[in-house]
Amino acid sequence: MKISRIEHLGIAVQSIEAVRPYFKDVLGLDIYKEEVVEDQKVKTAFMKVGEVKLELLEPTCPESTVQKFLDNGGRGIHHIAFKVEDGVADALAFCDAQGLRLIDKAPRKGADGLQIAFLHPKSTCGILTELCEE
Repeated sequence: MKISRIEHLGIAVQSIEAVRPYFKDVLGLDIYKEEVVEDQKVKTAFMKVGEVKLELLEPTCPESTVQKFLDNGGRGIHHIAFKVEDGVADALAFCDAQGLRLIDKAPRKGADGLQIAFLHPKSTCGILTELCEE
């Protein structure tokens, strides 16, 4: 598996609107895209810092994994996403062969036009890891 860069950092928030002033007024970052990802039960908002994106994740219902993360005391960084050069399917096969626990067995559509898959934090040093390709 070849990782070319950090694609984005996912940040769990209860409300995008509530944190928007911090990111805009203090950090000077503008949201360039917002969308709802129905199957993940989240609303996302993207900002760029150089080549790296920040993805705000707002739960859209109580069953959202992001809401569960927030309910369990999670705040802030939810996951790190890496862009993989050899494609998500090949990266998943490599990770599976290494004995890592896969959340997704195959790539799926994610926000911002990406194909994505997640690796379980129990096998990735406690870090929810997302693999991405455009």
